[in-house]
Amino acid sequence: MSGQHHYSPPREQLVNVLKTKTISDILKKAALGAAVFGMGLFVAGVATGNERAWRAFLVNWLFFTTIASAGVMFVAVQRIVTARWSRGVIRFLEGFAAFLPFAAVGLLIITFGGKSHLYPWWDLVGTGELIPEKETWFAHGFFYSRSVIAFGAILALQIWYVYTSLRLDVGVTPEFGASWAAGIRAKMRAGFGEERRELHSTHSLQGKLAVAMALVFGFGWCVLAWDHSMSLDYHFFSTMYGWQVFMGGWLVSLMLFAILLRWWKGQFAELPELITEKHYHDVGKLCFAFTAFWGYLTFSQFLIIWYGNLAEETHFFTLRLTGAWTTTTMLAAILTFVVPFFGLLSVKAKVYSPTMILFACCSFLGLWFSRYTEIYPSVYGTRVESAPLGIWELGIFLGFLGLFAWSYFQFMDAFPKARVFLMTSPYRDEVQVPCDPVTMEPLPAHE
Repeated sequence: MSGQHHYSPPREQLVNVLKTKTISDILKKAALGAAVFGMGLFVAGVATGNERAWRAFLVNWLFFTTIASAGVMFVAVQRIVTARWSRGVIRFLEGFAAFLPFAAVGLLIITFGGKSHLYPWWDLVGTGELIPEKETWFAHGFFYSRSVIAFGAILALQIWYVYTSLRLDVGVTPEFGASWAAGIRAKMRAGFGEERRELHSTHSLQGKLAVAMALVFGFGWCVLAWDHSMSLDYHFFSTMYGWQVFMGGWLVSLMLFAILLRWWKGQFAELPELITEKHYHDVGKLCFAFTAFWGYLTFSQFLIIWYGNLAEETHFFTLRLTGAWTTTTMLAAILTFVVPFFGLLSVKAKVYSPTMILFACCSFLGLWFSRYTEIYPSVYGTRVESAPLGIWELGIFLGFLGLFAWSYFQFMDAFPKARVFLMTSPYRDEVQVPCDPVTMEPLPAHE
């Protein structure tokens, strides 16, 4: 990454600024209102037997959950590579973890409540209409257990990791924050020991959690993408499908990170060195790089299927490039790849806030259309003259957006908004040469 970010304000000064910064009640109420409206609309749709409510819920669950989970995974990657550039700002992405418990509830609703409304293969299991391999894969008990175990493992590791990160900061700061989390903060402080030992023991634990999370994240999201997106067209299969799904979430989590950096910089005017143009540039470069990578994955999947020209594969893209689905497919490609890729080629576009926010919003909308195009054509096929896009899709999107924002605001009000410990501890750079957390002796290089 460009340059070094070694900003280290006095701890007391940093804590005093963090204590005075709270999220506006207007923002929190607006987010909660949007969440109540959207989820109320979904409940109304379910109660009246409207199938579109279920489909819109699935699209938006997949869209927001991949973003939240990928954001936390990016935080863990900072530990794997022992990054220093992101110490002052990575908490802005850790806040995405607050949405994951709600996402877990959403998955249970989809898996157990929406099974016969969403999955066209559900009633075919055991009838002999599926090939033996898919009979095994789609067996109801196996489907339930896969979904619960895959997401449960991702959720447990990501919440655990963020908890360890928060514990360091809560342990060295006086009590402050939203009252609902007072008990959690008290638990974090209980047993908090000597600062240097806590640094190394936490650093060691986070290293193990981060590597485990990377493995579980990649495999778990492949399974979830196969089951809750690709399986809606149960004749289609692609080994690249899962990668494309979770890397889309990864890309947009970075785009949101770029927006959040700018928003939080306005909140921390007293700490002008906390978020700098170097951060803007570094995150902008990551956004550009993963825009290119998402485009590579998407085009590679398309190219191999087009070149192979097998009917069981080509029908997937033929449907999405003809008739009612052409517009949404092209919007997904143009907004997620074409506009951000060419727009972010220059340095100025990455650091100039209006252009970076514009391209981030394009990517955000583009990925939503990508999720829509993955799911809706598989359900409707060629039966519609125009893509169903109305109050159900947009209203439930608003509900998920509100829930995502509200949970994020609650998290950021409850815990320190920056990594106080790693920015102010006199031992902070010892993690570049880790110590044994028991003996406090430097570890050999190979460990």
